[in-house]
Amino acid sequence: MYQYQVGFLQAVTRAFKNYCNFKGRASRSEFWWFYLFTYIVGMLFCGPYVMETFSNALNGIETVEFSTWTGVAYLWSLFILLPQLGLLFRRLHDSGRSGWNWLWLFLPVIGTIILLVYLCTASQPFANKYGEVPNLENPPVPGQEQNF
Repeated sequence: MYQYQVGFLQAVTRAFKNYCNFKGRASRSEFWWFYLFTYIVGMLFCGPYVMETFSNALNGIETVEFSTWTGVAYLWSLFILLPQLGLLFRRLHDSGRSGWNWLWLFLPVIGTIILLVYLCTASQPFANKYGEVPNLENPPVPGQEQNF
């Protein structure tokens, strides 16, 4: 069995197609490409707010607590919350773990490390109780190493 790795645009498309899907599996590449996308867009939305706040502080102006950019950043966070959680659950399923392992985040430092290790763990190269191996549509390229 061969599991190909999805690209940036394909990962973003899949995440939004499975907007509220907490069942099934998602490969490492799908997970990390989508998180890179959300980070970049989040920085684009938060950047102007940070610059505005920094500029106001340098000029001695009291910082406005809520600006347009703050609202945009909050809306983006709400919009992206369910796709991120769904993808997190599917990624944990792909490594053979329950989606409830996300609760490790509530344990300050060690919990984050544990969850990060789980998210970086290779996919199980066989069907598990959460579904079939993701990304099996393409046949292997001769001479290319299999990535699980």
